This record gives sequence, C-alpha cells and structure tokens, in this order.
Amino acid sequence: MVDRTEVIQLTQIERLSPIALAYMGDAVFELYVRSKFLTPPKRMADYHDRVVTQVRAESQAVHLASLLSYLTDSEKEILRRGRNASTMKPRRLSRQIYQQATSFEALVGYLHLTNPQRLEELLDKLDIK
Repeated sequence: MVDRTEVIQLTQIERLSPIALAYMGDAVFELYVRSKFLTPPKRMADYHDRVVTQVRAESQAVHLASLLSYLTDSEKEILRRGRNASTMKPRRLSRQIYQQATSFEALVGYLHLTNPQRLEELLDKLDIK
C-alpha cells in the first residue's frame, strides 16, 4: 500500500514544470559526473575540463540517444515534455541539440525526485570517460 504522503509528494512532483525538472537534472547530472571523475586524483583544471566535456549540451544529447532504447513510455513522455518546454534559441547550438539536452536534464531531474534507483540504473549505462 502506498503511503498518503508519498502520493502527495508524487502529485507535487508531477506538477513541476519541465524547466524546473531540467534545472534539477542539470545539477544532479553534473554532481554525478563530478563524482565519477573524482578518482584517481588529478589537478583541478583536469577535473573541470573532463566534467565540462560531459555536461555540455552536445554530450547530453549523445547520452540521451544512447539511453533511448532503455526508456519506458512514461520516461519518454518526460522527454517529450522537456523537449517542448525548451523555447529559448541558444547562441552556439542548434535548437535540436538544446531541446535534446533539456529533455535529458528533465528526465534526470524527474527520476532523481521519483525513482533514484532507476536513475542510477540508466546513468550507469552511459559511456562517461
């Protein structure tokens, strides 16, 4: 049986805008990548360069493409909502790449809040080097 507080929290999460989910997902994904690169010890500049390479929009679009075959229909719906919420035209990217990155971040944010185990399962499938 589901606890009433869990239902309330899930309802509140479902009401979050895709942009809010992407905002959370951006932070969660960067923390995940930083944690992956923490060992073996390196110079701070090396950490930074490796992290930035992985968290930039172009890389997030590639990560998303590698996960598509593993996603459920409800996860794909979160992607769709995230993609459609991305209305800004970025300066250095195509709109398509920006939309893919935003949808990836929205999915990460949503799963972080609703199903951290599933998020970990999906992130472990990424080729982060």
